[in-house]
Amino acid sequence: MKTMISPMEMTDNTLSRRRFLRRSSLALAGAAAVQLPFVTTSHAAPDDPIRIGVIGCGGRGTGAALDALGAATKVVYPGSGYHTEDVAAGTQATAKGVQVAALADLFPDRLTYCRDNLSRLGVNLPDDRCFVGFDAYKKLLALADVNYVILATPPHFRPLHLKAAIEAGKHAFVEKPVAVDGPGVRLVLEAHELANQKKLGIAAGTQRRHLRGYNECLKRIHDGAIGEIVYGRCYWNGGEIWVVDRKDGWSDMEWQCRNWNYFTWLGGDHIVEQHVHNLDVMSWALGSHPLKAIALGGRQVRVQPVHGHIFDHFAVEYEYPNGVRVFSQCRQINGCEGKVEEALVGSKGTSNCANWIRPRQGEVWRFRGPDVNAYQQEHQDLIASIRAGQPINEARSVAESTLMGIMGREAAYSGQSIEWEQALNSQRRLGPEKYEFGPLPVAPVALPGKYRFA
Repeated sequence: MKTMISPMEMTDNTLSRRRFLRRSSLALAGAAAVQLPFVTTSHAAPDDPIRIGVIGCGGRGTGAALDALGAATKVVYPGSGYHTEDVAAGTQATAKGVQVAALADLFPDRLTYCRDNLSRLGVNLPDDRCFVGFDAYKKLLALADVNYVILATPPHFRPLHLKAAIEAGKHAFVEKPVAVDGPGVRLVLEAHELANQKKLGIAAGTQRRHLRGYNECLKRIHDGAIGEIVYGRCYWNGGEIWVVDRKDGWSDMEWQCRNWNYFTWLGGDHIVEQHVHNLDVMSWALGSHPLKAIALGGRQVRVQPVHGHIFDHFAVEYEYPNGVRVFSQCRQINGCEGKVEEALVGSKGTSNCANWIRPRQGEVWRFRGPDVNAYQQEHQDLIASIRAGQPINEARSVAESTLMGIMGREAAYSGQSIEWEQALNSQRRLGPEKYEFGPLPVAPVALPGKYRFA
């Protein structure tokens, strides 16, 4: 029986480049250290077409591919879970010089779902451009003509895939969050450094950073529109999201990978997987990451086996430099008041970070748009930067926001304060030592006061 590391067994400022590089991925054990046997660097020159490889072909990967192509699709949120409705026949892609060239997924049915949606746009991929299995990403990255990859597998796999993509010379769009543990975050930070060296672009699925309203509002806040920030608040309080019931014949590994939101090793728990959007806005506004977190949380309503072992609510207090506090809440429980927003209180006013600033004296400022489709804009911004020869790199910001969520999770799981460096330097890697279908016991639910983070 293969074993996985249970969460129950886990007992300042942005990293400098020198400190970061000392934490090499070569020291990571197990599956995270897998290297590609052979890849060919394939940069996208300003006048080259963007040739996309999609790694992770479920709802998010399919939606991201369609967004990159500029297809008019409808994004829906069943119980706050993201997916894109099937593409209607006759839908047109509008992005110029952008193609989908290859697909990779763990499961054949997910790859077929993506392939079918692309076919409705006239994108028909041959079998030798479609790869299935745990090593499918390697085969896709070895294609010399692919120069832009979309990484939309469950979060556990994203650090490995991102680092491999950059090593292979590909620009990358990576969904959020980008990791589930400290070793994964460090691998993403390595990818950030390597991408800078190789002049490759990385954009992340923290789409608020690509909305005009947020950008204009945060620019004004950084210019002093609300004075010194005193404290912040952020929320993602919503209902239950999708679940995948186990089917006959599925191994533990297959079911967990299909139902990945409910297993910490795969999704990071919803404070990392979903609330990362709001946490990202807080650190964006404050221009730094938190130093420490203390938290409460638990599992009160979603307690069935299909819900794995994650919590259903968290409340976290983050301490930033200069004593600024951010108060965070996230919940996935039906029948409760919903709230998804951010807010800042400053010495001279307040703001929702998104589209208004209310000074203590003077008139309220409001962003009056129009705004953009953020899911498409994040690809447009990356592609434009590639073509301009100045590729953007969002890997560090999304890695730090991901680690912020991990800090909050571990503080709630353990009932102890967790410091930034403690979370970042943790050597405990979540997940199995080998990726293969078969037995994989579900870790017990973390009990504060007994659970230990290491």
